[in-house]
Amino acid sequence: MAKLRVGNAPCSWGTLEFETTKAEQIGYGRMLDELAETGYTGTELGDWGYMPTDPARLARELSARGVAMLGAFVPVALIDASAHSAGIEAALKTARLVASVGREPAPYLVLADNNGGVPLRTRNAGRISPEMSLTPSQWKVFAAGANAIAKAVREATGMRTVFHHHCAGYVETPFEIAQFLGLTDPEMIGLVFDTGHYVFGSGDCDAVSGLDRFKERIWYVHLKDCRRDLARRSAEKGWDYFESLRQGIFCELGQGCVDFPAVLRWLKNVGYEGYVLVEQDVLPGMGAPKESALRNREYLRSIEQHYAC
Repeated sequence: MAKLRVGNAPCSWGTLEFETTKAEQIGYGRMLDELAETGYTGTELGDWGYMPTDPARLARELSARGVAMLGAFVPVALIDASAHSAGIEAALKTARLVASVGREPAPYLVLADNNGGVPLRTRNAGRISPEMSLTPSQWKVFAAGANAIAKAVREATGMRTVFHHHCAGYVETPFEIAQFLGLTDPEMIGLVFDTGHYVFGSGDCDAVSGLDRFKERIWYVHLKDCRRDLARRSAEKGWDYFESLRQGIFCELGQGCVDFPAVLRWLKNVGYEGYVLVEQDVLPGMGAPKESALRNREYLRSIEQHYAC
């Protein structure tokens, strides 16, 4: 019988990649302790420098808690060709560390746009219209940067790269995900499908339709829920991405509109055997991360039969 392997990430403890959210972070030691105590067996690296960057020390911290390193999130302003070189350097630095401690399953370099870095996209997260998307020439630059980073990472470390579609970035809507995948090398770049970002970015609660549409490129899955009532309120009030986060747009699993039993059945049906990573994006100081992590894990246990059947 298939067993669902479940990880959680530093973002669920308020450690996000945005410069405006660096205060009041929970230390990595406490985060890893609480992650393991609440029943998770995998994690991602978080921002560079959040966890130890010495491979031996990082390996000890993970091993002491029985936690696998699943990947690392690297944001790059891919629309800017002049940022590609620095993006490759950052990705290689991160990939070498993750590859040195990641064993089974093989970890991923999780590439993303520099989300939250473009005011137009940040102001309109969850309600992106076609005219806010990239032009054909901009798409070529964006995709070329992603391809170059993924190629450099594969050649240097053997690690594969997955791209994270993400609200407040240039790859948010289903159309934009399709554009990105159509312009990138399917041998080098897969998709990490994030259920919450898909629902918020598409305006449609049917995450399974997105899984079906992009299944040939999905290598990794993030489980996140989304409250459609808050998405509607965000549109009505003109909230930006960060205000939507503050209001709790990404809620505990089972409290929003994502049909997680259907998601688990989809994973079972396609033979997905990797980890799923729970993410409940919160800003520093919001809520009680350990208690939320426990409820999220207990919720998944309560529906796990849909994956194991």
